[in-house]
Amino acid sequence: MRNNSLVINDVTIAPGTRTTIDLPAAKLYTHAPMSIPVHVISGKKAGPRLFLSAAIHGDEINGIEIIRRLLKLPALKRIRGTLIAVPMVNVHGIINHSRYLPDRRDLNRSFPGSEKGPLALRLANLFMKEIVEKSTHGIDLHTAAIHRSNLPQIRANLDDEETEKLARAFDVPVIISSNLRDGSLREAAAEFGIPMLLYEAGEALRFDEVAIRAGVKGIINVMRALDMLAPSKRKAKKQMEPVVARSSSWVRAPDSGILRAMMPLGNRVKKNTLLGVVADPFGESEVKVEAPFNGIVIGRTNLPLVNEGDALYHIARFEDIHEIEAKVDEFQEEHSPEMQPFPTPESPII
Repeated sequence: MRNNSLVINDVTIAPGTRTTIDLPAAKLYTHAPMSIPVHVISGKKAGPRLFLSAAIHGDEINGIEIIRRLLKLPALKRIRGTLIAVPMVNVHGIINHSRYLPDRRDLNRSFPGSEKGPLALRLANLFMKEIVEKSTHGIDLHTAAIHRSNLPQIRANLDDEETEKLARAFDVPVIISSNLRDGSLREAAAEFGIPMLLYEAGEALRFDEVAIRAGVKGIINVMRALDMLAPSKRKAKKQMEPVVARSSSWVRAPDSGILRAMMPLGNRVKKNTLLGVVADPFGESEVKVEAPFNGIVIGRTNLPLVNEGDALYHIARFEDIHEIEAKVDEFQEEHSPEMQPFPTPESPII
């Protein structure tokens, strides 16, 4: 069956074409125009419409590179359905290297937005009308906040069967069964019955080669699961069976001081495992930071200077921690820069 045309911002994208569209956003106060770049690849044959979004938080840039690499793949010439790629949603935040919009609002707490009101609500409304509501599926690409790192992970509503299928297809070792947050893009998409994944990996304002490679490969896996791309001609490697965490929590600083972190991302921890020590600058007092339960480190701070109550380690709860540790090790090895590049022959970012 032939694919249908798609209209975004009054631009018609015909089947078998690819087009870049500038979606008008709010002007700068200098009167300079601003726009959200959107790249659409429309296959000749009908299929799902998948949107990819990155940099909804303007300092989370790994997704920009993931989308850039993905769009260079020759396999996309034979796509079924339509791919809508938006590498820079929060263009104002990107310019300022900021998570937020100029009004200090979080775009990912402003959906579905409105035509009137603060800038965040207007941009959220624009993105919903022109991108989300015209899609059947979505993947939103994120990193940790500034001065933090996240282990590559998928967060999704696993109570939805289609969403769970795509979460497992993405092929990362950890899936977090995550509730929908008020005002988030995932919540707004769910209101329209659109299955959506959130990919978290890496650190704000930094490229992470493992996270980028895993993101590109994960999106390809999802597109194959949706029959948007043909199966790989390479000998299929047995896909990793991810481990699902139904809960996670942050371990917070018991006191203010200087953190000596002792546990890297991806490490398994048992209850009462020493994660680090918070000390004053003179070493006169030291407070241990310990794991509250068995699990794996999926996020951590990179800033040694901490205030009482600061989030230090994010731990996903797992009882069989040996199983998840083996999966993380396999994942890190597969996506390390020393391995044969897949699926793009890019030189690794150092």
